[in-house]
Amino acid sequence: MSRPASRSRNAEVDFRGQKRTNATHASTTDADARLYRKSPGTGAILCFIGHAVMENRSGLAVQGDLTHADGRAERKAALDMMHRHSPGSTRQLTLGADKAYDAAGFVADCRRACITPHVAQKARFSAIDGRTTRHKGYALSQKHRKRIEELFGWSKTVGGAAQTLYRGVERVRFRFILTLAAANLARLPRLLAI
Repeated sequence: MSRPASRSRNAEVDFRGQKRTNATHASTTDADARLYRKSPGTGAILCFIGHAVMENRSGLAVQGDLTHADGRAERKAALDMMHRHSPGSTRQLTLGADKAYDAAGFVADCRRACITPHVAQKARFSAIDGRTTRHKGYALSQKHRKRIEELFGWSKTVGGAAQTLYRGVERVRFRFILTLAAANLARLPRLLAI
C-alpha cells in the first residue's frame, strides 16, 4: 500500500536546516504578518507587535499602537507615541522601559526630544549613565514600569489579543487599541474604590 501525497503547505520545498526569514516564509492568510523572535532560544513566529504607553500612577494605558514585527519597531513606536502624546510639551517627560530600549540611538533620540529615558540598564555597554540613575524618579520608574505587563497579560488572557481574529495590520491595530481601552475600563472600578 502506497502512502498518499503530502498535503503540507510546503510539500514541494524542503526548508529543513535552513534559516527562516521574511524573504523565504510568508503567511498564507495575512500578508502583513512578519516572522519575529521575541527572545534568544525561542522560535520565530508570524506576528505583529503591540505597543502601549502607561501612566505610572494609575496603571492605565494612555496610548497604544500596533506595528509590523521587526527588531527596531518597539523603540520607533515608543518615540512616535511619546511625540503624539505630548506634542510641544514644555514639561519634562520620563519614559520607563526595559533593557531592550537601552540603545545609544534611542537614548539620544529621547534626550533630543526632552524626554528623560528611565530605561533599565544593561549589565555591559549601557547608554544610560549616572545623570539619569542618580535621581529617585529613576528607581520609581523602574518599579512601576513592570505594571505594563498587567495590561498586556489582561489583553492576552481576557481580551483575546494572544490570537487575533483579524487579518491586516490596520484591523489588528484597531482591535488591539480597543482591547487596551477595555482593560482600562476593567481597571477603573478598582481605582475609584481607592
